[in-house]
Amino acid sequence: MFVIGLTGGIAGGKSTVAAILKDLGAKVIDTDQVAREVVLPGEPAYRDIVAAFGKGIVLPDGQLNRKALGRIVFRDAAARELLNAITHPRIRARVEARLEDLKRTDPGAVVVIEAPLLIEAGMDDMVDAVWVVTAPEGVRLKRLMERDGLSLQEARNRLQAQMEEGERLRYATKIIPTGGDFEATRASVLAAWQEIQGSRKLS
Repeated sequence: MFVIGLTGGIAGGKSTVAAILKDLGAKVIDTDQVAREVVLPGEPAYRDIVAAFGKGIVLPDGQLNRKALGRIVFRDAAARELLNAITHPRIRARVEARLEDLKRTDPGAVVVIEAPLLIEAGMDDMVDAVWVVTAPEGVRLKRLMERDGLSLQEARNRLQAQMEEGERLRYATKIIPTGGDFEATRASVLAAWQEIQGSRKLS
């Protein structure tokens, strides 16, 4: 099994790249989805988050109000660290379990862990390669405002709350540019995918 950690800044194009890799045959573990699972009502992380941030971040139906929680943590570094300390160990444990399942059921698979905070959460030690998607800041701001309905300042706050792009790129074993059109991104992904397939044949 070969494991790729796919990461990048917010609105950097990770999901697009993950979808292309899935079409090429990779097994994708989406940590955003895992993060949603670990904070469902009844889960230990849910209880810890409500205890830490109060019932003001709970919707009438009992689900976490992710937008309200996001407003808190994206403007307060200490709150963000607290939330990460609650959720990251649970996310990691669940990803490790899924990797173990795949290792048993599909040992020849290429697995992609799509994780916005792969490096910050220390999950880069779980992968064989780190692929970093990157796009110009202006492109990411535009995507973020259109996707999440944020103001320019809100979008900037979310970008600035993350690891600097240059620091993230230091961890990259492969850089995937996503600032162009879909076909350009797909061509970059396909080249990197073929590189992996070639190296696995040689090993």
